[in-house]
Amino acid sequence: MKHVMIPVWFFVGALLGIYGILILASGLAEWSHPPSTVLAELHAPVWWGGVLVLIGAAYCVGFRPRQK
Repeated sequence: MKHVMIPVWFFVGALLGIYGILILASGLAEWSHPPSTVLAELHAPVWWGGVLVLIGAAYCVGFRPRQK
């Protein structure tokens, strides 16, 4: 059985994806009742959560462990 080194960037992508999912879920949960803060109608958690999920997916696909 060959040992395959897993790049640290794969784990960075996984963490970004997990954080993105959590932030996106919290943003969707507060969509109908936005907080009373300035610019709350822009729904920043939804946008940032989506961006983090996309970046995390790109890192996971780009740095996935491969057999040689």
